Amino acid sequence: MTGFYGRNSLIDGGKPIDMINLKNKRITVTGGAGFLGTHLVSRLKERGCRNIFIPCSKDYDLVKMEAVKRLYADARPDIVIHLAAQVGGIGANRENPGKFFYDNLMMGVQMMEAGRQAGIEKFVAIGTICAYPKFTPVPFKEENL
Repeated sequence: MTGFYGRNSLIDGGKPIDMINLKNKRITVTGGAGFLGTHLVSRLKERGCRNIFIPCSKDYDLVKMEAVKRLYADARPDIVIHLAAQVGGIGANRENPGKFFYDNLMMGVQMMEAGRQAGIEKFVAIGTICAYPKFTPVPFKEENL
């Protein structure tokens, strides 16, 4: 490894240079049982990845650093793809915006920091947002957004 973000990055105008061979890597996919995660894990398996660890939220509360450290100790990943998030839809986000923000922030920051401390090769974080304009006709079309 030549730095936390790895030696195999997209540089020179976005051209891939020395891409990682994932087949023999230990890959942890947080949120791997969720909507996006199941599709990602399926694609990783199609590409020959055999050692994929999908932590369950009931076993690892990623908001708590001790659980994050335990995840890294148990899985010993080379690569982490962090998809896990506290979600609940528009209504839940409107009722508890601070809680959703805090939980998702802490999960991401702690996963990244523990990964840095563990010396992993690559950390990838994916984030989404649940936001819609206030006055959009339903059903809405892309041009209305």
